[in-house]
Amino acid sequence: MGKMTERERILKVFQGEVPDRVPYMLDLSHYYYHKFQKRWELFGDYSIPEYEMIDYNRSKKAGFYIPNQASFFKVACDDTVQYHVWKETHGGIPEIHWKYETPYGTVERVRVWEPVSYSWAPTVREVNTEDEIRVLAYALSHQKYMGPTGNYEKWVDYVGDDGVVYCPMSYSAMGEFLGYWMGIENTIYNTADYPDTMHEAVDAINSSKLDIIRGIARDIPCEVIIGGDNFHSSIQPPSFFREWSMDFYKQFSQIVHEHGKKLTLHVDGWLRGAVTYVREAGADGVDAITPSPMGDLTPAEIRAEAGDQLILSGGVAPNLWYEDVPMEVFRQACIDWVELSKQSTALIAAAGDQVPPGAEESRIDVYREVVEEYGYY
Repeated sequence: MGKMTERERILKVFQGEVPDRVPYMLDLSHYYYHKFQKRWELFGDYSIPEYEMIDYNRSKKAGFYIPNQASFFKVACDDTVQYHVWKETHGGIPEIHWKYETPYGTVERVRVWEPVSYSWAPTVREVNTEDEIRVLAYALSHQKYMGPTGNYEKWVDYVGDDGVVYCPMSYSAMGEFLGYWMGIENTIYNTADYPDTMHEAVDAINSSKLDIIRGIARDIPCEVIIGGDNFHSSIQPPSFFREWSMDFYKQFSQIVHEHGKKLTLHVDGWLRGAVTYVREAGADGVDAITPSPMGDLTPAEIRAEAGDQLILSGGVAPNLWYEDVPMEVFRQACIDWVELSKQSTALIAAAGDQVPPGAEESRIDVYREVVEEYGYY
């Protein structure tokens, strides 16, 4: 019997079975965009697969799994909400605006291009008052699932045996507040100052999002759906998550499983407590796991918290990818992650959170060589 493809290995892990070796897959999107000076956009036409980026993954023999900005389904507001998104340029720096107009008011947010970090930084978040919370809740709870775009199959066809194309789902209601519309500090204050209003808003938004998830799980022919709020256990500690998001993620997991699919959640921050609540919510896996030195747990501590069944995908902290870190330190971190396979086969060798812009390219090959040397069962 010949070697498995990377696609076969990834699917074996999600099926709870044993592949021939630990799967190796990487999110190279930001690294690729930076390397080839391709500014990535937060809106636009991603109906055509990013062929060159997929080819780059293929050339590095790293499985492909995350379509950075591709949209595989359509969502639209009903007739009572007007949604606008546009780009402006000030001083040569592009910025993107999102705006909702509702019968009860208007909210807007802005993100500005940061060439150093190669990302879009939030600069304006207009949801701060109790009335603005209600406006955003109205806008987001009046979003409706409009069906698949037909794009997913194009990505799958081009990736082929070189990976598994995950279907991304947006943030939960709390993720929207924390990441997009309020920021961390204002969100925490508002949960204390206006708990009833915040609960009403979270429930209304999450109800709409669960309807969207039902459509995705029913219509998109994917094996794995990826969700999550870029969890960080110091931002959403267990007590906070259980109050504001646990019910949503339990329902998310149930819907996905009812349609024969798997769910992985994106946890790219501190892990202590977060791994536990992801497991309790019913997810099959955790994506983007970042161990020490940037994370708060070692690989062994992560597996101990996860148990034997939860799939751990990630494994090498972002700072270790740079050339100022000795190669032997990077290589040992790769070995420490891959050798978790001796405890459980619910493991994928990937990056935590992703291979960063400016990484030393040869480390992609070194990680793959470690997987080949230490990852066979």
